[in-house]
Amino acid sequence: MTTSRVSGFYKLSPEERLEKVAQARNLSEEDKQILSGAAPFPLRTANAMIENVVGVMSIPLGIATNFKINGVDRFIPMATEEPSVVAAASNAARTSYDLGGFHTSLSGSIMRGQIQVVDITDPYGAMARIYENKKEILDRCNAKDPTLVSLGGGAIDIEVHVIERAKQPMVVLHLLVDTRDAMGANAVNTMAEAVAPYIEEITSGRVVLRIISNLADRRLVRARAVFSTEELGGSEVVDNIIRAYEFAECDPYRATTHNKGIMNGISAVVLATGNDTRAVEAGAHAFASVTGRYRSLTRWELNREGNLVGTIELPMAVGIVGGATKSHPTARLGLKVMDITNAEDLAGAIAAVGLAQNLAAMRALAAEGIQKGHMALHARNLAMMAGAQDDQIDQIVKQAIQEKDVRYDRILELTKQLQEGAVHGN
Repeated sequence: MTTSRVSGFYKLSPEERLEKVAQARNLSEEDKQILSGAAPFPLRTANAMIENVVGVMSIPLGIATNFKINGVDRFIPMATEEPSVVAAASNAARTSYDLGGFHTSLSGSIMRGQIQVVDITDPYGAMARIYENKKEILDRCNAKDPTLVSLGGGAIDIEVHVIERAKQPMVVLHLLVDTRDAMGANAVNTMAEAVAPYIEEITSGRVVLRIISNLADRRLVRARAVFSTEELGGSEVVDNIIRAYEFAECDPYRATTHNKGIMNGISAVVLATGNDTRAVEAGAHAFASVTGRYRSLTRWELNREGNLVGTIELPMAVGIVGGATKSHPTARLGLKVMDITNAEDLAGAIAAVGLAQNLAAMRALAAEGIQKGHMALHARNLAMMAGAQDDQIDQIVKQAIQEKDVRYDRILELTKQLQEGAVHGN
């Protein structure tokens, strides 16, 4: 089994890191060309994915290390433009590794399709008629996707809701569809559209919307891990982490930023594997509000040994088939790097990253302030903007950090001084 513990991974050059991952996951030369960007993303492929294509936009792709998930070591690809996210996830995962790593579970792979019916004079009677015709409804849905049915999925049940808070009462049919290893939007939407005329016939109403819901509450992923209090910096730091969590649990202003930090990790892996970041983010934030108050997606507590226990639960509508997961070459390689072969393992890995990211952010806040880790990376970006050469960046960053003055105008000044000195030295 390949270990995800790679000593000094961050000290290696990008080429050396790629070679480490390539050896661990048996990547071909073509794979390495794609991951490194040496083989450009084909404009023809991009043009087939969205409209009005003029080019492509590259996002840095990093690899998070130290993740042991359900006993399996995994390298985690993360696509993000934000400094410190990949390093933070890796460092947090390290504090859990020797205590067993992450343990995950998934409630299922069921997505909801909603069919909204209006202009109904007897909404509760319409509800009853829909339930009476449940078998026919499911049969009509499954006839639209025999491949999904052959894989053990398909429409499996319905729910019917009467919504009376609207201007006029409406009936909303929920199709419950097991989408297996797909995210499922295309399958669910196709079924909902196909069965809509039959629903109008049953209810004597008029169908307006027929579309998937991204609140995937029948597709919840959970992750748990124990983190070493000693490696986190001691009991005082851990106590501050718990106080920070309690703040987020009680206050929506704090909870919003708290959960944003979780999504820093989650969205980076979702994007790296070609899944729908907007769907996952919308579902997560809606789930954080289901009690009527926006709350933390994570929970933090101490176990009997005095170590920190973290848990996370949220909807996770991701897949390994369909959409960009197959059409985007880098997304395909993201799954290969993770050694992922089913949607359940992918969802669990993403949740584990979210939990690690949350811990890293709270530890930084509780111990040293969020800016310390950010500033060095931010300074590197500013130095590049200021026109510093590769062999000048480290010196400029070191000086700016020592001065505690990481502003663009100061870094620009340092860059000019260094370059003028080099010219005069010649």
